[in-house]
Amino acid sequence: MNKKAFIFDLDGVIVDTAKYHYLAWQKIASELGIEFTPEHNEELKGVSRVRSLDIILNLGKINASQQDKDRWLVQKNEDYLGYLVHMDESEILPGVLPVLQYLKAKNQAIALGSASKNARPILEKVNIISYFDAIVDGNDVTNAKPDPEVFVQAAKLLNARNEDSIVFEDSVAGIQAANTAGMTSIGIGEESILHEAQFNFKDFTHIETSFLDVLIKK
Repeated sequence: MNKKAFIFDLDGVIVDTAKYHYLAWQKIASELGIEFTPEHNEELKGVSRVRSLDIILNLGKINASQQDKDRWLVQKNEDYLGYLVHMDESEILPGVLPVLQYLKAKNQAIALGSASKNARPILEKVNIISYFDAIVDGNDVTNAKPDPEVFVQAAKLLNARNEDSIVFEDSVAGIQAANTAGMTSIGIGEESILHEAQFNFKDFTHIETSFLDVLIKK
């Protein structure tokens, strides 16, 4: 049996920091006179900070200098980090911890594959960084999802083949990245949105240990 790699996205999978991203982006959009709704925010899931800003500027049909863009990117991150200061274990999404604990008990390799550049401090804040054998985040990659770079790097760090890697994702871009890499994709969220995933679960409370056993033995 080949070594498996269980790779988790962060935002919307382990913790719901999407709400903090939304508030920080909404503040910038508001200052620029752009209407930015929760529906618009869905388009930013799994997308890099730079690309997210471009999407928002396109919404308002705004052409901006690189200097202005850089200033807004810094402002957004500072506002976002201000929200993160108050994070604790209560921010872990339902069912995540039992899955991590089960995989750890089964001696499975676990990695984080996230576009977030704040992944490490977030994992420390919610006190689960010890579960991860490898962490690949926005500081470690040059290509954003749907490019599979973040997941491919994570699999390599765990000495696992792509075909033996299982990815938990809540974004369309993340599912596409996992599929492109030839990994098993598991969508966490609405199946109607994540229909490209090989498996779908509303959240981790719906994932049985028997399902995890099948993945381990696959």
